[in-house]
Amino acid sequence: MTILEQIPKGAGVAVVRLRSLGDSVLATPAIHLLKRARPDVRIAVVSEPRFSAVYEGNPDIEEVLKPGVRILRAFGPELCLNLHGGSTSAKLTLLSGARFRAGFEHFRFSDVYNIRIPRAQEVLGVERTVHTAEHAASAVFHLGVPLQEIPRARLFAPVTTRGPYAVFHPVASHPHKTWPAAFFTTVAQYVDRELGLQPIFIAGPGEDISQFQVWPALAGASLPEVKALLRSAALFVGNDSGPAHMAAAFGLPVVVLFGPSDEVVWAPWKTESVTLKADGPIHTIEAQQVMRALDRLRVHA
Repeated sequence: MTILEQIPKGAGVAVVRLRSLGDSVLATPAIHLLKRARPDVRIAVVSEPRFSAVYEGNPDIEEVLKPGVRILRAFGPELCLNLHGGSTSAKLTLLSGARFRAGFEHFRFSDVYNIRIPRAQEVLGVERTVHTAEHAASAVFHLGVPLQEIPRARLFAPVTTRGPYAVFHPVASHPHKTWPAAFFTTVAQYVDRELGLQPIFIAGPGEDISQFQVWPALAGASLPEVKALLRSAALFVGNDSGPAHMAAAFGLPVVVLFGPSDEVVWAPWKTESVTLKADGPIHTIEAQQVMRALDRLRVHA
């Protein structure tokens, strides 16, 4: 009997997913598979407030909980699944009060789990590098969800009525992952002139995009604002970062620029896309390469 088969009808399931916007987005396919397999269970996601907007409006999720033992125990999970693996998430899982405490056996502090999940490759029956969405989904497959195709990530936001536009995200968490601003400018001019799409630049709190002020910009944008903007965009161009995964979740055509990150693990998931991996520093990717990628995507107003 699988773990899911042992969970009573209507029981609570807590999924712990702390930190990282991209990881938070890419946890949603696994959550959807879990809910589809057991539509009766109540799913809560334990998320830091800065990422909780990822899960807002998602019909698979009943509650989004702040990280806290009392909050988690008040929810009363029968199963607590840790998709994060750090010390805080391990402590939350241990003290959750859940009958089943699940986490990957290669995680640190794996002694706190009474359900230890094997490597994703073992669960999926492959010996290759797996995508982050596959890694998360392998956990629910191990718990009893039937092995099947992993769906696109799920985000929900209202449709806006503004004209056709392309979203550019020219910042990243590290300089090695940040394509030069001058190259973004060249590509934005091309998108405006040749594709008939209005470039709109986005940046989070504390990120500077003043060099792109010739175009509309959403600077210091909150996560709900970014989500709403991406929902109705026609195209996304940006560095390897969380907004790229949000764009893919909405099914946008995506061009993503990779520096040192693994483009297999972090590629846009289940959307039409082109990933450009630098052969060395990220500035070795030329603007002309991105424009050729846009031509292959055939996106127009």
